[in-house]
Amino acid sequence: MSAGGLSTSSFLAFDFGEKRVGVATGSGLMRQGQPLRTVTAQGDARFAAIAALIAQWQPDALVVGVPFHPDGAEHENTRRARRFARQLHGRFRLPVHEVDERYTTTEALSAGAADADAASAALILDQFFREHPSP
Repeated sequence: MSAGGLSTSSFLAFDFGEKRVGVATGSGLMRQGQPLRTVTAQGDARFAAIAALIAQWQPDALVVGVPFHPDGAEHENTRRARRFARQLHGRFRLPVHEVDERYTTTEALSAGAADADAASAALILDQFFREHPSP
């Protein structure tokens, strides 16, 4: 996606977890993530819920938070989040961007978020926007 295209694009962002997936939306124009909801379904039901959100919000691209250890090393959840990102791309044929999501859940909880997973997804999208400044 070109830098110019980013400003007119819409996004769904995901904070992946084995039990819950937080979801947020945002646009390149507003450059701020907004928490949507948390998907608690598993397996195919999880992807059916995500498909419904994609149909509703019609994003141009998806953003997935990928966790790392504080020193930047990968761990099992890093691999799981990357697999989830590949599955999203394979199922929905949308561009998928990965963002380092260290400490987003901690930040969301310390801010008193009612839905920490969706708030974490919004923080992930905010991080994506910071990493891709406006032209």
